[in-house]
Amino acid sequence: MSRKTQPPKRRPIVVVHRPQGTSLTTAQRQVVHRCRTLPLLLDPLEAELTVSSAVADVRPDEEFWAGLIEYAVSLPSRRNHALLRVLAAVLTGRPREWAANAVTPAGPALTAGGAWICDRSLDAGYLALICAYRFAADQHAMVFLMDELAGGIIRTAFVTRNVTTAHRRLAEQGPLTPIGAEAAHWLLAKSYDRLDRHDGASVDRDVQRTRLLASRRIALAFG
Repeated sequence: MSRKTQPPKRRPIVVVHRPQGTSLTTAQRQVVHRCRTLPLLLDPLEAELTVSSAVADVRPDEEFWAGLIEYAVSLPSRRNHALLRVLAAVLTGRPREWAANAVTPAGPALTAGGAWICDRSLDAGYLALICAYRFAADQHAMVFLMDELAGGIIRTAFVTRNVTTAHRRLAEQGPLTPIGAEAAHWLLAKSYDRLDRHDGASVDRDVQRTRLLASRRIALAFG
C-alpha cells in the first residue's frame, strides 16, 4: 500500500485530567439526560438554571464533576458541548478548570451589581438578602431568606428577572440597607455552610435548584 493510499490515523480523544474515579453513575446519567435541552437555550441564565436544577437532588463533589466532564469530552455531541460550556462558566475551583480546558465558557460574562439586606432578626427572626447581577444588558437578581432562629441557614432562595419588583416587595418587609458585594456574599457563603452542617434541614426546594448559581456568584464576589 502506498503512502498516498494509507488510511489516516485516528487520534484518540484527549480527555480531562481528573482524579481517580469510576464509570458514569446513575446520578450522573440522570444529570446528562436532564440537560438534553441545553443546545436549544440561548439565554445564559436559563442554561445555568437548567444545569443547577439537574443536580438539585445530588451533592456533587469533585469526583462527580470529573466523571461528568470526562464523559462529555469523550463523547462529542451538541448536548455535551453545551453542557461543557455551561459547566466551564458556572462551576468553581478545579472542576471549572477541567471544563474550561475542553471548551470556551458560555458567555456573556457575568457581573455583580448592588446588594441590599433586610434585617428582621429581632422581631421576625430572619435576614433577607437581595443581590443583583448582569449578563451584558440583561439584569437579574437572587433573593435569599436566612433563618436566624435556626442558626442562620438558608430557608428560601429564588432567581428573578424583575429586579425592581423584588426590591420593592422586599422593602415592604422592612428597611433595606445597601451592603457591599463581598460582605453580602460572605453572609451567603456562611449561610450555606450552616445548611450543610444541618443535613436534613427543611428548606425550600429552590435552595438546591439555584445552588450552583449562588456558588458561582459567591466566587465572583471574592474574585
